[in-house]
Amino acid sequence: MSRSGSCLCGAVTFKIASDVTDTGACHCDMCRKWSGGVYLGIEVAPDNMSIEGAGNITHFASSEWAERGFCRTCGSSLFYRITSPGPHSGTYHVAMGALDDTSGIDLKGEVFIDSKPDGYSFAEKTEQFTGAELMAMFAPPA
Repeated sequence: MSRSGSCLCGAVTFKIASDVTDTGACHCDMCRKWSGGVYLGIEVAPDNMSIEGAGNITHFASSEWAERGFCRTCGSSLFYRITSPGPHSGTYHVAMGALDDTSGIDLKGEVFIDSKPDGYSFAEKTEQFTGAELMAMFAPPA
């Protein structure tokens, strides 16, 4: 089932052509500051994502390997995207909160588990990675 979504003001809309069944949580400091809490992202291959109103997106290079996209009008967090070369290059991690319908999406994984604040936990059993484990998978070699 395809999914659609938008920013808060509607200046940016998007469609995900692939079936979306799971989400992952990121507990890193950047995602918590950017999203106002834990970031729930949907992994989407670049060829399965179409965006209307892309001129309304501001991109922020938050690391050497990823950028964050948000609406320049209302500030809604929309996605982070892998920019480093490699098999994951161009992959979007779309904000679950920007989806119009989140039914049937299960929490499957958590990253930067070593940065998770003590004040919350999820009931679901998830695959978990530390920050160092995640960086080893995505960051370009030094």
